[in-house]
Amino acid sequence: MGKDCFKEKVNPQPYWGFDDLFHKVATKLHNCFFVRADSKRIDGKLHFHYQDIYMLKTLKIDKFIKAIQNGYIYVDFDARTGHNHGTKFRLQNEALIDLYGIIEKY
Repeated sequence: MGKDCFKEKVNPQPYWGFDDLFHKVATKLHNCFFVRADSKRIDGKLHFHYQDIYMLKTLKIDKFIKAIQNGYIYVDFDARTGHNHGTKFRLQNEALIDLYGIIEKY
């Protein structure tokens, strides 16, 4: 599909407002835990060695927007042949911690 396939603008133009987007994200990530662990298999069983546990509170919209601007959050259009899994926002694991106002390490 070439760049000329969208010569006419879509009306109305689709968009995600930051307030709407942040509200949706906050319903899933309001307060959460982030656990960092190493893993290895021993005799076919998966074992974990937990390194750090963070309790994350108070998701901040300004930090969320900055993560988008810096490329830590990106859109994943998960449409496959035969089934559409919907649009998702993906986040680099280490960037999750930076989205919160209150971070407690255990």
